[in-house]
Amino acid sequence: MKESNVQTELNVTGMHCTNCAISIHKYLEDNGAKEIYVDFASDEVKFSDIPQDQVPKLVKGIESLGYKVIKDKDVRLSFWKSVEFKFLICLLFTIPLWSHMFVDLPLLHDPYVQLALCTPVYLVGCIYFGNSALRSLWNKMPNMDVLIFVGSTAAFVYSAIGTYYKLGHDYQFYETCATIITLVFMGNVLEKRAVTKTTSAIKDLVKYQDIKAIKILDNQEIEITAREIKSGDILKVNTGSLIPADGDILDGHGWIDESMITGESMPIEKTKYEAVIGGTLLTAGNIRITATKVGSKSVLYQIIQLIKDAQSKKPPIQKFGDKVAAYFVPIVVTIAFFTFFIAYFIAQLPLPQALMNAIATLVVSCPCAMGLATPTAVMVGLGRAAKQGILIKGGSTIEELSELKQMVFDKTGTLTTGDFNIKAIQTFGIEQSQVESIIAQLESYSSHPIAQSIRKQLKEIRSYRIIFKEVNEIKGQGIFATDSNGNSYSICNAKIGKKDYSNRYDLTLTINEVVIAGIVLEDQIKPYAKELIQYLKDKGIRPILLSGDRQSKCERAAQKLGIADVYWEKSPSEKLTILSKLKKTAPTAMVGDGINDAPALTAADVGVSLGDATHVAIQSAKVILLNNDLKSIEKLLQIGHHTLLTIKQNLFWAFAYNIIAIPLAAAGFLGPMLAALSMAFSDLIVIGNSIRLRFKKLK
Repeated sequence: MKESNVQTELNVTGMHCTNCAISIHKYLEDNGAKEIYVDFASDEVKFSDIPQDQVPKLVKGIESLGYKVIKDKDVRLSFWKSVEFKFLICLLFTIPLWSHMFVDLPLLHDPYVQLALCTPVYLVGCIYFGNSALRSLWNKMPNMDVLIFVGSTAAFVYSAIGTYYKLGHDYQFYETCATIITLVFMGNVLEKRAVTKTTSAIKDLVKYQDIKAIKILDNQEIEITAREIKSGDILKVNTGSLIPADGDILDGHGWIDESMITGESMPIEKTKYEAVIGGTLLTAGNIRITATKVGSKSVLYQIIQLIKDAQSKKPPIQKFGDKVAAYFVPIVVTIAFFTFFIAYFIAQLPLPQALMNAIATLVVSCPCAMGLATPTAVMVGLGRAAKQGILIKGGSTIEELSELKQMVFDKTGTLTTGDFNIKAIQTFGIEQSQVESIIAQLESYSSHPIAQSIRKQLKEIRSYRIIFKEVNEIKGQGIFATDSNGNSYSICNAKIGKKDYSNRYDLTLTINEVVIAGIVLEDQIKPYAKELIQYLKDKGIRPILLSGDRQSKCERAAQKLGIADVYWEKSPSEKLTILSKLKKTAPTAMVGDGINDAPALTAADVGVSLGDATHVAIQSAKVILLNNDLKSIEKLLQIGHHTLLTIKQNLFWAFAYNIIAIPLAAAGFLGPMLAALSMAFSDLIVIGNSIRLRFKKLK
């Protein structure tokens, strides 16, 4: 791997809204960074494609924008420096300043008292918003703080001039200046707290990395943290405890709740030598495990990183919102200038009224709502999917899911269980019970899944038991044996032997090279497979079966499931060719086991990986179903649809709000204080709609 492809993670403090995140994102993008992820709620900044020796230069650039890059992730801003504290200080001075409009107390109407109350608020706002505004202008990336700083400064300076020259009450707008700053601080506090709720899925997973563990060393129990565990450590886990690391059970027996990883609500029974996943809950029993995967190699860590990486991949619909937000501030400043010019020089309104209209125009506008519209919905959607055992790789996949018109399925292990039933046994000159006994005895020497399935269905007959002297299993062919009397037996692929019987049977049983029975196997259809196919049809998505299995089996499975389009006996390269052709006709998803179907999963518009998804090639698929449940595909499509719907609703509100509010403010129907309140709550409406996605019923 080239050094430039290494992902860089920074902890950046000082971001107080999504517009701050957009300015950092744009700065990194302009400097060649790729896969950029900026989260102002968690102070995280990630990017790739930048050589490590160039990172310090970017750090200085980020700090030149007015933010602080800190090395220790655990170091957080003290309360005294936080936006919450600034809000409380400003509120303390703003309440008496604002109350003069309702309380007839001469002292509160004194312009010098108002100046004294407003000055601390303006200074706090000037340092906080002004510093950010001037830096953003210097770097040619104006942010929302420019609007707040210009609006509040205009009100403060205008009022100060009126006080100095004793121009009277019409020139006193200190409460406007203070209220604007206080309400914006309040909006920032509420916005950050609300956005934090949209990332709760990741925070819930991260909590599991900080659990305690009991390490066995020299027959003594030592309590350590999960982060201190090393590969090979022996750990003790008691009933009700979280499993501290990925590992294998050395001894003991227990029931494990893996819903945190897979979404499966029922505990799973596990015994010696079986694998366990760190972060899952031992609901009953006691076990000792040996740690196998720790730190960045653990399943939990990879899931957390997968979700975080997914949030950095923007859906195409977000690009339009980001583009508008980038040009929003200069457009609003221009509108505010013309508002003042037209109101004062053309409409000949009084100077105070013209100025208030211009300030209201600056303050009412809300680029943050546009910036929050998509990422908040994507974070909630990804988090809801993850809690149900569905990992979606990227916000762009959300949009692709809603556009699907075709869904291609592999058969074995995807729509079928991979467990085989014996559909029929045809015998030639020998009793059925004897044939079944011979088959059961021969298959007992094999560990192949098909052999295990057959053994479950057939019983050996004690009176017809054969003593085998020699038994050999040849992979891809079958089992060959010789008894104590020198007779040869075989149960093998119907294609193997003197004659090809594969058009009629799956397996043949021979004695001394004479076929005495033909066996027809039937793969079991997975639970909910038929319902899923019908659901896809109802949604206008065409189901297609694409398999390497025989024609008769594929057609039989397709008939049971109600799939009209079937491809059989296709190699991985042929699957890839067929999928490429299907993609040209309509957006297409591929559902497979993530290993044999890796080329097709990669080529599809959306690759969905089923199977043991904790170990499959994650790079191949855009969606990973940890619980191997076909109902999860229905949930996946529902989450994708509702997430995109939420994004569209958010963007509609963000644009509609600004399109309506800015003209109203310019026309004088919204005063600066009401405008500031409207701006603060505009963000919360967008975030609230996104959070609603966590709880809404999906259909």
